[in-house]
Amino acid sequence: QVQLVESGGGLAQAGGSLRLSCAASGRSFNIYAMGWFRQAPGKEREFVAAINSDGRGTTYAASVKGRFTISRDNAKNTVDLQMNSLKPEDTAVYYCAAGNWGRTTSSYAYWGQGTQVTVSS
Repeated sequence: QVQLVESGGGLAQAGGSLRLSCAASGRSFNIYAMGWFRQAPGKEREFVAAINSDGRGTTYAASVKGRFTISRDNAKNTVDLQMNSLKPEDTAVYYCAAGNWGRTTSSYAYWGQGTQVTVSS
């Protein structure tokens, strides 16, 4: 199994940047695709970005493409989400997840507890 812990959330101004990190424990990190999802109050959890097991393939939601970058370091068991040009609508709890490659929550078997990102106008 994999345990995931997110960090790096906080408050940013519109147009600013934040870098989220997800630290994984477990011996099987390298075989999992990793995803980032977010959930705002009153909304469903939505896909943000994903990266395949070797880090050579990525995919992004249209709403964040060109602004966010997902990366992973399998030697350190971490996956990051660099968020630039932040907008107020990016405000949400952000979750990292491990599982199969996909753009839906059902693709991922393991989830972190989430980290709050708040973007002010």
